Parts: sequence; structure tokens; C-alpha cells
Amino acid sequence: MTPPSPPIRVMLVDDHALVRMGFRMLLADAQIDVAAEADTGEQACQRYPQVQPDVVVMDLSMPGMGGLEALRRLLAHDPKARVLGLSAHEDSVHPRRMLQAGALGYLAKRSAPEALIAAVRAVARGERYIDAATAQALAAAQFDGTANPAEALSAREFSVFLQLAQGMTVAQIAATLNLSLSTVGSHLYRVKQKLGASNQAELTLVALRWGLIQV
Repeated sequence: MTPPSPPIRVMLVDDHALVRMGFRMLLADAQIDVAAEADTGEQACQRYPQVQPDVVVMDLSMPGMGGLEALRRLLAHDPKARVLGLSAHEDSVHPRRMLQAGALGYLAKRSAPEALIAAVRAVARGERYIDAATAQALAAAQFDGTANPAEALSAREFSVFLQLAQGMTVAQIAATLNLSLSTVGSHLYRVKQKLGASNQAELTLVALRWGLIQV
């Protein structure tokens, strides 16, 4: 008789304790083990080597470095890390950036509960998973002729832009991303040039207009 497969081990990364609790209960009902939790990207990067989960469920919008930067650092440490991006954002830029950075899957928080289980199982098998609404948004963005201006930014510029738009200072961004002040300043200059913004307030308006941050 074939022995049963060990349960999938997951690390939940989300800054909302109630969200993590709900996901933990939902996954437990599906015999999926939550081996670790983290409420920041920094914490996730610290705990990942100790836990070695099968799947990391990573929220994008968190204090500090955020999910996108945490994803890059996890994959730099372990190129085989399997990450499922998770977000309340309804734009096409966040999922595209997350998938381009190496996430295997992307799930909108508005998805049905059973979608989380299906997504975790697919990513654990090394398969790509994108929820239907996000896949439709990604496809539509290629053909509707209304490209988000943030698409013009490089991966690092996009990270700097999001953090600036959320009110972080240049010094805070430099510390979070392990960059020098001059490097962040250079990125900021290019971001303003590409987005046609003259100050941080205008960058925030651009991000709000395109649904890249939430108030």
C-alpha cells in the first residue's frame, strides 16, 4: 500500500493577523499545514531558510520592503522557492510584476475560498496558477490601448515608486531596499521623468489613479 503523501507546508506572509488566521483555518480544512507565518517581507526572508516551506503565500502590500522585494530576495536565496502572490489590488501591473519577478502564481484576495486551496496545490506541484479575473485583466491590458504608465518603470524603479507613493522618505527606502541614498535619488529622478511627476504628492496621485496603492 502506497503511504500517504506528506502535507503541503506553507508559510503565510501577510501583515493582517485576521487574514492569516482565516487562511490558516481554510488551509487546515484541506489538510495543508501552515508551517510558519510572517507579517513583513523582512520577517519572511529571515524565516524562510529555517522553515523551507513548499509554498510561500505572499501578500504584496505590507510595511517595509513589501511582497515584491521579498519575492526577489527569496528567489535570490533559493531559486527553487515556490511563491504564490496575493493582493487586494485589482490592476494588471501588480500581477505582471509579481509573475515577471518569479512568482509561480497570483491570486486576488477577492477570489473564492476554494481558489486559495487550488492555487496552493498547483504552486506546490510547480505549476503556474492565475485566478480567472486576474488572467482576464492581464489579457485585456495588452489590447485595450490604455497602458498603465508604471509599465515604463524598471523593476527597481517600480519598487521605489510604490514606496514613495505610500509616503516613505528617501532615507527609509534606502534602508529598506539596502540601497545608498544617491542610488535611490537616481531612481527617483528617473521615476519622475517617466511618470511626468514633479514631487512625491504627484507620484501618490498617479499611484491612486491607477489603483496601485490603497488609501
